Amino acid sequence: MATVAATSIFSERSIRRARLGSGLVMFLFVLLHLSNHALGLISVAAADDGRRFFLSIWRNPVGTVVFYGAVLVHITLVLRSVYGRRSLVMPAAEMAQIVLGLAIPLLLIDHVIGTRIAHTLFQLRDDYETIVRLLWITSPGNGWRQVIALLAVWIHGCIGLHFWLRYRPWYDKVAPMLLAVAILLPVLGILGFIEMGRTIAEPAYEGMVDTHRYQENLNIRYYSDPQAQRQIAIIRAGLYGSFSGALLIVVGARTFRRWRERVNQITVRYPGGEAISVPRGFTVLEASRLGGVPHYSVCGGKGQCSTCRVQILSPHDDLPPPDKLEQSTLKRIKAASDVRLACQLRPTHDVTVAPLLVAASETTLPPNTQETSPGREREITVLFCDIRHFTSLTETRLPFDIVFLLNRYFALVGNAVEKAGGRIDKFIGDGAMALFGIGSSPQEACRQALVAAATIVRDIEKLGAELSDELSMPLHIAIGIHAGPAVVGTLGYGRVRSVTAIGDTVNVASRLETAAKEFDAAIVISETVASLSGADTAGVESREISVRGRALPLKVYVIPSDKAVELVEGKDV
Repeated sequence: MATVAATSIFSERSIRRARLGSGLVMFLFVLLHLSNHALGLISVAAADDGRRFFLSIWRNPVGTVVFYGAVLVHITLVLRSVYGRRSLVMPAAEMAQIVLGLAIPLLLIDHVIGTRIAHTLFQLRDDYETIVRLLWITSPGNGWRQVIALLAVWIHGCIGLHFWLRYRPWYDKVAPMLLAVAILLPVLGILGFIEMGRTIAEPAYEGMVDTHRYQENLNIRYYSDPQAQRQIAIIRAGLYGSFSGALLIVVGARTFRRWRERVNQITVRYPGGEAISVPRGFTVLEASRLGGVPHYSVCGGKGQCSTCRVQILSPHDDLPPPDKLEQSTLKRIKAASDVRLACQLRPTHDVTVAPLLVAASETTLPPNTQETSPGREREITVLFCDIRHFTSLTETRLPFDIVFLLNRYFALVGNAVEKAGGRIDKFIGDGAMALFGIGSSPQEACRQALVAAATIVRDIEKLGAELSDELSMPLHIAIGIHAGPAVVGTLGYGRVRSVTAIGDTVNVASRLETAAKEFDAAIVISETVASLSGADTAGVESREISVRGRALPLKVYVIPSDKAVELVEGKDV
C-alpha cells in the first residue's frame, strides 16, 4: 500500500524521526533528573543546588514547550504505533518497550500533578525537602511507586536507545560503557532518594535546618483549600481519563478492525508448506510472526534493512507498489522485481513467498551463538594474501614438509595481522583473508592493513632466506587490500561458525591479490585505501584494472617488495 511521499511531514520516515526526536528529549530529561537525585548521596542541599540548574533548563518557556510537546508527540505516536500493528506477536524486547511505555503515564501522572502543576497553580515550592518528606514519611507507598516509575521510564528509554544505535558501526565499541551508565545511574538516583529520605526522617534533622519554611509550604492552598483540592481532583481525573480514554479508543479501534477483517482475509504461503491466514492489511512479516514462521527482521520491521526480504513466488504484478522507503532499500541492494521487504508488503490477495534469509529457530541454537543475527553493514578494510608459485614450490616436497612450511607462513601472517589490530578471517590453502576496521575507523583500518602487509612482506623474506637451502625458488607474497562497505556477520553451521565479511569489497580485495601476481608485485592497494590511510604514494606506480561486475576500471597502486616497508614507514601513516 503506497504511503505518502517520503518528503511529506506525514510520511512514515518523518513520523519515525518525530518519535525518535521526542523520545531523545524525554530521555535527556530523565538522565538529568536521575543525576539530580544522585546528588542526594551528598546532601539534601546539594540535590537542591542541582535542582536549580535542572529547572533553569526545563522551567522556562522554551524548555516547557519542548519537553511537554515531546511528551504529547511521543505518547500520540506510540498509541498510533500500537493501533498500526496488525499483530501483537513480536520479540520480547519490543513487547517490553511497548508495555513499559504505556504504563509510564499511569505511574507518573500523580507525580506531575504534585510537582509541576501544583507549583504553577498554587506556588508550591516543590524542592527536595518537601517532595522527599511527602514520599518518604507522609506517603511511603507513593514513594515506592515513584521508584517503580523511575525504573520503568529508564528501562523504556534504554531499550529505545539500544534499538536506535545497535547497528551503528561504533556502537559495539561504546556499548560496555553505555551499559555501565545504564545500570549505575538509576541505582545512584534511587540511593540518593533513599539517603535524602533517611536524612529528613532523622529527628536530629529538625534541629539542623529551619523547618519553618517547610511548614509554610504545607499551609498553601494546595493542601488547605477545599476549592484547590477539587481543582486538583478535576485535573487528575482529566489526565487519567484522557490517557485511559485514548488507550481504550485504540483497543476499541483494533477490536473493531479485527472484527471487520475476519471476513476479509488473505493467505500467505511459504515453501515449507505453511499457510497462514491473516486479515487483509497485515504485512508478510506480521503473518510470519503470527504463524510462528522464523523470519529475520534486524531493524524491527521499520524498512531500514533488507534482512526480511522475500521473493514473491506467485503472480505479483497487482501487489501494492513499494513506497519510497521500501524503494530506497530495494534499490540499494539491487533487488529483482519479484523481491519485496516483508515488513512493508501488505498483500491484497493470497500470495506465496520465500524468505531469502532463512532464519533458524532461536530455541534450537547452541548457547552464545550469533546465528540469529544475520550481520550488519560496516565500513571495513579487507586484506588477501597468497604465496606465489606455491604449487611449484611444494610439488617435490613431502606432505609433512608442506605442513611445516604452511604453519610457519600462517603464524607470521596471523601475528602480523593481530599485532596491527586486525583479525584473521580464514586460511584457504596457502591464502589468507584478514579484516580490519570492525572496531575502528575506516582511516585507522586502512593504516592497520598497510602495516600488516608490510610486516608480512618483511617476514616472508626472512622466512625465505631461512629456508633458502630447502626451497627450489625464493618465497614471494602477493597481497591485495581494498576498503569499503561489507556485511559483517556470523556464518557457518554447527560448530564451524565464525565472524566473516561478504560483499563487493571482499571480491575486489581478492581481485587485487590476483593483480599483485599479474604485476609481479608484493602489494596492490586500491585508491580508496591509499586515500584513507594517508599513505605517501608519490613515486608509486598506479594503474587501472578491470574488476568483474564493475562498469568502470579501478585505480590501484602497485607496490614492489622493496617499497612496501618504505610506504608504511613514510610520513602520515
